[in-house]
Amino acid sequence: MQEVTSHPDWLAACVGAVVAFGAGWLWYSPWVFGGQWAAGLGVSLESKPPIEPMLAQIAGLTLLSMFIAAAGNAPGLVLIAVAAFLALGYSGDGFAGHPRRVRLINAGYLLLASLLMLLVQALL
Repeated sequence: MQEVTSHPDWLAACVGAVVAFGAGWLWYSPWVFGGQWAAGLGVSLESKPPIEPMLAQIAGLTLLSMFIAAAGNAPGLVLIAVAAFLALGYSGDGFAGHPRRVRLINAGYLLLASLLMLLVQALL
């Protein structure tokens, strides 16, 4: 637990989470994959985003960015963790009955978010 609190670059972890969240706004916008995603789920992009999932998304991205910052010296560990998150998210979406297109859009975003966090870590 000490490596989590003493070694990570907290600025990079926070910036990585913010950048990944911003990328999510674009990823799920009508200009990129938002229309396909919404159609696959039968929801409207016109309605306000639900607060509870948005807060959970912010928390999850922050935790993932903190993990990537803490495991920065162990890239293999980061790759295993990201692969696990991708597989679990994809399977969870499948169990929820989401179409393959939605599962791939969600998995693609998680991969993009992880890569952006790694990039922020490398740059800061």
